[in-house]
Amino acid sequence: MFNFNLLPTPADNEYRGSKVAFWFFIAFVCLMTWRSIIHMFFEEYGMHGIANLIILSGEPDPMPLIYMFFSLWGFAQVIFCGVSWIVIFRYRTLIPLMYVFWLIEWSGRLFLYPLLGKSVLASGIYSSGNTPGVEGAPYVTVLLILLLLLSMREQNKE
Repeated sequence: MFNFNLLPTPADNEYRGSKVAFWFFIAFVCLMTWRSIIHMFFEEYGMHGIANLIILSGEPDPMPLIYMFFSLWGFAQVIFCGVSWIVIFRYRTLIPLMYVFWLIEWSGRLFLYPLLGKSVLASGIYSSGNTPGVEGAPYVTVLLILLLLLSMREQNKE
C-alpha cells in the first residue's frame, strides 16, 4: 500500500517505506554532500575540472568573483544536504518529501539547462563540454521517481 502523505503528523523517526529507498537516500545524500563540499571549498577544481567551464581572462581578473559565486552555490547545496542529514537522523518520515525536493532540483536541469544554457554553455565559448549534472539529469530523475515511489510504499509489519 502506498502512503502519499508527504507531510505526516507527527514527523518522527519511524520510516515506513522501502529499505532500498532508505539506503539509497543515504548514499545519494553522501554523494550530494561531497559534490557540495567540492563546489564550496574547491571551487576552481569544481568549476574547471568537473563543470568544464573555461578560465576567463581580463583586467581586473574576473575569476576571483566568479569563484566566490560558485562557492556560494556550493554553500547553498551544503545547506540543502544538511537538511537531508537532519531528516535521515531525526525525521525519517520526511524522506519521501526530501525525495520530492531532490527530484525538483534534478528534473529542473532537464528543462532549465536547455533553455538557459543553450546560448551560454552549448556555444562552446565558456565551456569545454557538458557538466555531469547535465549528462546525468535524465537518469537521476528517473531513478529519483522510482525511489520516491518506493519510499512511499509501506512495508508489511509482520
